[in-house]
Amino acid sequence: MVPLVSGPRAQLFTCLLRLGTQQVGPLQLHTGASCAARNHYEVLVLGGGSGGITMAARMKRKVGAENVAVVEPSEISYRYLIIALGIQLDYEKIKGLPEGFAHPKIGSNYSVKTVEKTWKALQDFKEGNAVFTFPNTPVKCAGAPQKIMYLSEAYFRKTGKRSKANIIFNTSLGAIFGVKKYADALQEIIRERNLTVNYKQNLIEVRADKQEAVFENLDKPGETQVISYEMLHVTPPMSPPDVLKTSPVADAAGWVDVDKETLQHKKYPNVFGIGDCTNLPTSKTAAAVAAQSGILDRTISLIMKNQTPTKKYDGYTSCPLVTGYNRVILAEFDYKAEPLETFPVDQSKERLSMYLMKADLMPLLYWNLMLRGYWGGPAFLRKLFHLGMS
Repeated sequence: MVPLVSGPRAQLFTCLLRLGTQQVGPLQLHTGASCAARNHYEVLVLGGGSGGITMAARMKRKVGAENVAVVEPSEISYRYLIIALGIQLDYEKIKGLPEGFAHPKIGSNYSVKTVEKTWKALQDFKEGNAVFTFPNTPVKCAGAPQKIMYLSEAYFRKTGKRSKANIIFNTSLGAIFGVKKYADALQEIIRERNLTVNYKQNLIEVRADKQEAVFENLDKPGETQVISYEMLHVTPPMSPPDVLKTSPVADAAGWVDVDKETLQHKKYPNVFGIGDCTNLPTSKTAAAVAAQSGILDRTISLIMKNQTPTKKYDGYTSCPLVTGYNRVILAEFDYKAEPLETFPVDQSKERLSMYLMKADLMPLLYWNLMLRGYWGGPAFLRKLFHLGMS
């Protein structure tokens, strides 16, 4: 058995949810007090987010609901462990946050506590700099920090404020997107819409009372720039959950250390990881989790039969880049940062069809198929649309 953290287990586990009869999200879950919980399960899933719920649904069909537990903790034991703890938002690593959110003109779409402040800042915008940030850490949904920029630009045009808005995207990265095909398309949009993009600029402080944002030049550590803002959207630094950072299942950076093809832990063969908490070298998205869930399902099935996993995860992930009120560039790619597109069209172009799929179809897939364990990504559709070619 693998302990997840040093010290008392109570630090990690406080309650346990068993698959059964109470509705939690799209799954039927039975909740029981920790004193009534069983001491051993065939499969234990840590985390109740997208990855955890999806894998719990898949494992329920394999070994029965009574043999699967989704944990937000108590002292437990298991035969197989799936870690799906997600990613942690670290607003406090930016000086002046999160307390700065008490002021107007600043918001963040990454938290339910601050997302409405983004909308309020947009509505109240009069004239000046609208600043959008991308941190110097891995993030979930890496397209979101620039999606809100494109949507804000469209809102300013719609409301007649565009000529008074200087739109700035300050990113800690060295490129607008990690896949050249989509980066080229986005650069064209940036040029056409007169957006300012500054690279290797990391937000280190917010002076919300003065409406100032302080950025460090990552190419020249210690060199800073102060930008006054009329609106500021913050994408927070992110990291593995604290509970993982000192755990024996984590790598040196704190992420669950798994084989990038099978999702099996590199050291503990009965431990597996999925989603944002892992060190898989691909973009952290729900689309990635869907594809990973199908692979992990097959991996665990074979290991349960004392067989060697054969199905390999290729790093598939997807980022529907919303570039306006009714346009999307559907970026799909793999570990090699090469396009891995589902549809037989050029997905680097802005399309209404992709927007409709993002707005109407994807939520249905997520809630009704993926979280119920029936959606493992669009690989089969890709083969169909491309006449069997990968």
